[in-house]
Amino acid sequence: MTPLAEIRALVAAHARADLRTPLPGLLLSEVDTSEPHHSLAEPLLVVMAQGGKRLLLGEQVHEYRAGQYLLVSTDLPVTGHFVGATPATPALGMGLTLRPAAIAPLLLEAPPGRWARTAPASPIATGDAGPELLDAVVRLLRLLDHPADAPVLAPLIEREILWRLLTGPHGGLVRQIGLADSGSHSINGAIRWIRENYAEPMRIEELAKLAGLSASAFHRHFRAVTAMSPLQFQKRIRLQEARSLLLADAGDIAGVGHLVGYDSPSQFNREYRRLFGAPPGQDAARLRAAAAPAGAQLP
Repeated sequence: MTPLAEIRALVAAHARADLRTPLPGLLLSEVDTSEPHHSLAEPLLVVMAQGGKRLLLGEQVHEYRAGQYLLVSTDLPVTGHFVGATPATPALGMGLTLRPAAIAPLLLEAPPGRWARTAPASPIATGDAGPELLDAVVRLLRLLDHPADAPVLAPLIEREILWRLLTGPHGGLVRQIGLADSGSHSINGAIRWIRENYAEPMRIEELAKLAGLSASAFHRHFRAVTAMSPLQFQKRIRLQEARSLLLADAGDIAGVGHLVGYDSPSQFNREYRRLFGAPPGQDAARLRAAAAPAGAQLP
């Protein structure tokens, strides 16, 4: 059995609706629909084992298929859909949370000058998963069948995976996660504030100060990291949160709009429909009727 085939079999055997596994940071996904899915992506490695996905960030389109990987370097609202996923041939993938605390020590172990200083052009990248990376992923997934070994071996394999990423073609993107003084790190505090306070009025001057930048530089760096303006980012977070709330209870649409920060019900309805393709009540009813989202999805 090839490494990719074994990854496919292990993901199919252990995937759950909530993505979670007993191993911290390891996520598994099995999706049998090609419906568009809106989500908040965290710093993450995704290896696709079966099928493919098309991901939209702002105006950028990223695609990856079986045998390829996706890297996300910061928290981002993204829209995506799996290509050709059906109940007979679901999309299968594994994800590994990219933790700054695990990446930073590796940056200190390389010879001086090993790491280039050039910043990635995008917070998302895709590429082919080489044999060394696939081999490490297989060994990590095997630990799901050997839980007694996991506490000792899982951290070692995670370290190996991170090293493969750091020394690979998109290592600069991964290094930004671990570097406290990286260009993206100065924006991450602002991104976190918007995610946690999305219903609050946003003051660019205060966010720029949080990032240690002027207002104009903040706008420029924020768009470079997220492919959106701060206002577009906040709007996307608000609408995705509203969708989750409406899925649970679509009875008070105006109340949900106000809860996520909209003072105008008409503006909430207009922007919701523009993003999700239907008015709030109709969209929520459709999702519940289709039992979707059926579970969490990897980006």
